[in-house]
Amino acid sequence: MLRSSESEVATKANELIETVLKPKHIQPPPENPQFNYIVDIYSKWYQRYFYLCATYQVPRPDAQKASFEVKFARMEYAGNNHFHLSFMRHTGQWVEIYTDMSLDECLASIQNDEFFFP
Repeated sequence: MLRSSESEVATKANELIETVLKPKHIQPPPENPQFNYIVDIYSKWYQRYFYLCATYQVPRPDAQKASFEVKFARMEYAGNNHFHLSFMRHTGQWVEIYTDMSLDECLASIQNDEFFFP
């Protein structure tokens, strides 16, 4: 994959994150939090995979870590500017539900499909 294509993927995904996903999923911290809550949504490349991730804050003072990362969408580069799109199942396994989709199709699915909840 060309670097310019990687840059286009990151740019378009980050636009979705900033304009849709963050406003929808990131709320001000609760006054007395009892459950983990989302404090950030971001993207990153790793090898031929592009991930959308969320950072959760752990509100307990005795927690071993103050926050943790959850990957909730994975786009695997399939060649010819197409991707295979997967979501992270509660079992910790990736489930591929769409194949050979364009970047715009992947981002629309991430925005609209209930499988891609951070």
